[in-house]
Amino acid sequence: MILEMKVPSPGESIKEVEIATWLVKDGDYVEKDQAIAEVDSDKATLELPAEASGVITLKAEEGDAVAVGAIVCLIDTGAAKPSGAAPVAAPAPVAEAPKAEVKVEAPKAAPAAPSYAAGTPSPAARKILDEKNIAPETIVGTGKAGRITKEDAINAVPSMGTPTGGSRGVERTKLSMLRRKVSERLVAAKNDTAMLTTFNEVNMTPINNLRNEYKDAFKAKHGGVSLGYMSFFTKAVTRALQLYPDVNSMMDGDYKVAYDFCDISIAVSGPKGLMVPVVRNAENLTFRGVEAEIKRLALRARDGQITVDDMTGGTFTITNGGVFGSMLSTPIINPPQSGILGMHNIIERPIAVNGKVEIHPMMYVALSYDHRIIDGRESVGFLVAVKEALENPVELRSEERRVGKECLRLCR
Repeated sequence: MILEMKVPSPGESIKEVEIATWLVKDGDYVEKDQAIAEVDSDKATLELPAEASGVITLKAEEGDAVAVGAIVCLIDTGAAKPSGAAPVAAPAPVAEAPKAEVKVEAPKAAPAAPSYAAGTPSPAARKILDEKNIAPETIVGTGKAGRITKEDAINAVPSMGTPTGGSRGVERTKLSMLRRKVSERLVAAKNDTAMLTTFNEVNMTPINNLRNEYKDAFKAKHGGVSLGYMSFFTKAVTRALQLYPDVNSMMDGDYKVAYDFCDISIAVSGPKGLMVPVVRNAENLTFRGVEAEIKRLALRARDGQITVDDMTGGTFTITNGGVFGSMLSTPIINPPQSGILGMHNIIERPIAVNGKVEIHPMMYVALSYDHRIIDGRESVGFLVAVKEALENPVELRSEERRVGKECLRLCR
């Protein structure tokens, strides 16, 4: 029996996917549930499992965009499984033969036959080189016995003293559907919103002291979950969103949509590009809950297991360019959200403290927001609230618990 395999729907709003990679070849025998392809949607990369065992016939090429529900391959479920794999593996050494092709011999050929013609331009080539003001000594001739041909002279580029002859290869690669969608959304965010960015700086000394004092006990108590910076920032953001709810709202035509929950999107870098999984109801999570959930989502993104549901929704985004060394940036809003907080690297800088100059680890933070729905008072107040919470982390979870000994309980 011939089974027609169709593209399943990765999500409600997705109408087509792109065949990123076939993991099998036409005519291969596949087992049921074996991953046969990776398909890109505009939100995630998913594996396509075989629906039955049999011999597969591919009906789409890598890079093809296929509609959800379209047939991508056929599986002959009546075909017998090959008895042995040895005959199939035999041609493998033959495939390696190109390693010994002309590329290996080429470097030996040039010096093998020194001649008066080597490096000497033909009359036509000399004329072109004189017009370009290029010395013949800087050109590697490809003609007989190393002679510089007219084509060599035409292709030569004036180098302002830089030696020529190096690699000048160009590679053209089609962007994945995910990367194309991210590009569209970023351009749309710039064009369709009144985006503005406000900045502040945070003294990270209190958080660093707290982490140094309690991180080992925290990790031991919570089964290997580390006390990182993201839990402090996430809790500071959820607190500030409750104080300034306009930042936790979105534009929908002529309406403002406000949320009484905080679904925080965390921008992470995955093998397929930027991904933004969502930590649901972050306002209700403990420090341990935030750290564990961010770790889970980051691992899924790294391993290519992130799903559309993991990245759907989100009311506010946090992005951390500091892990790559960024000192300051203006993050772009993640539409349809109205705000995004950018974290940056931590650098020791001199600051004034109680009239004295002290050196402290400082971080610049940036809030990009949609000025159509968020006014300056709310945006600046929100960022100041984030700063205040981070610089007084003992009170971050509860305004009533002030003693340092309670910190471990606050970080549950």
